[in-house]
Amino acid sequence: MSTNACSSVFVGLDWAVHTHAVCVVDITGRVLERFEIAHDREGLAELMRRLARFGARVRIAIERPSGLIVDALVEAGHRVFPIHPNAVKASRPRYRSHGAKSDASDAYLLADLLRTDGHRWGELSPQSDSIRALRALVRSRDDLVATRVALGNQLRSTLEAFWPGAACIFCDITSPIGLAFLKRYPSAVSATRLSEAALNRFCRSQHYSGRRSPAELLVRLNSAATGLAGPLTNEAAGQLVRSMVAVLQPLVEQIAELTRRIERFVESLPDGQIIMSFPRAGRVCAAQILAELGDVRERFPTLDQLASEAGAVPVTYQSGKTRSVAFRWACNHRLRQAITCLADNSRHANDWARSIYAAARARGCDHPHAIRILARAWLRVIWRAWTDRIPYDPARHLGALKLASSEGG
Repeated sequence: MSTNACSSVFVGLDWAVHTHAVCVVDITGRVLERFEIAHDREGLAELMRRLARFGARVRIAIERPSGLIVDALVEAGHRVFPIHPNAVKASRPRYRSHGAKSDASDAYLLADLLRTDGHRWGELSPQSDSIRALRALVRSRDDLVATRVALGNQLRSTLEAFWPGAACIFCDITSPIGLAFLKRYPSAVSATRLSEAALNRFCRSQHYSGRRSPAELLVRLNSAATGLAGPLTNEAAGQLVRSMVAVLQPLVEQIAELTRRIERFVESLPDGQIIMSFPRAGRVCAAQILAELGDVRERFPTLDQLASEAGAVPVTYQSGKTRSVAFRWACNHRLRQAITCLADNSRHANDWARSIYAAARARGCDHPHAIRILARAWLRVIWRAWTDRIPYDPARHLGALKLASSEGG
């Protein structure tokens, strides 16, 4: 088949863990070919060979914007159009009334959606290797942090059931000193003879920099409720604590190592310097934002597209005289979390951000809603700085200058 045929061919690829269903249709919607490929080296090679028969730059619809197969298709020069799963789900009744789902039918649905509604989907542009590396580091760290939080909650629940004092002696039981304490004293029995002098030696060995003295820490430990478990239960719970500490300690160390790597990496990127220039953006939060924002400016040609991607604007439903505004669920949740984190931090260091947050709270918005309003305001500035490739400059921020002028007057 001629390479010019790619302009009249549409491919739908239904992604799965082990195999991928592929459907190729022509400009009229007629199925030209259906096949499945395995998610391995041979399968990807076969996919490229079969697609090459239809052209060098075939248009392909898929439900995910990233991943190994997406990267392989983009690197091969094909035009990849990610379609949100919600759009695919909403389109199924258009093709069949029974509502059943299969990989083969979804592959056809994706191909036909691209044929009929291709103007609605944006083509995926390849990110630079730096952004892809940063995204891998940031997302892996976020996943490890979520695991640490889950294990930390499990550890705290175990302690509160039989030794509550150990759960509150330090503010964070998953901190290095908190885990070191539990490793040495996994149960109340093991800490029976713990004195102020012994606790002082322990804190010094761990380079404790908290504001509480060993005497205060000991009071906090001993003043907590006393567990009522029997000897066998205490022994079993102590073993559980040792097991969870053994898992958490290397996990916390690896998170710290990844954090240091991310901080060095984002500082070395020009776009990283742009995001880090915003008030209280920090380095990890800036890396989280940049990892999802990317460095392809064509991806977000307008502010509204970026705001929708970040979930910083609500969804409006209107029909006749009925109108409602609802929370936006379909968005890039990682980007929303990073942007709202920056917004929440910025209100403690920036007068303009503080005034927007305060005005939202005065209108009756709760804290999360007020932070989203502030995030939407910051996105306007971030998008402009990112688009123009210039760091944030308070002297050029019209909103901040207007606030300073009104307060000065």
